[in-house]
Amino acid sequence: MARWSKNPQGDFTNTNKRRKEEATKVHQLRDTYGESVQFLLFLCVYFGSDYLGYEAAEGIDWVWEHRMDDLAKIGI
Repeated sequence: MARWSKNPQGDFTNTNKRRKEEATKVHQLRDTYGESVQFLLFLCVYFGSDYLGYEAAEGIDWVWEHRMDDLAKIGI
């Protein structure tokens, strides 16, 4: 079953489709530029643990809008 969430721009996005697209992007980037590529999501709204677990399993990291200081911890 697909889950739908309303994003800040006001349209509805299928989160299953979004996370598959993000996984595809990170794999394409790493295939092109190597495994050292960092791919971060900047999260501005609530995301459930199922969504974040999927992203983590794909090797995708994220930073929360209210914790932007975390970017400095990873050198950005």
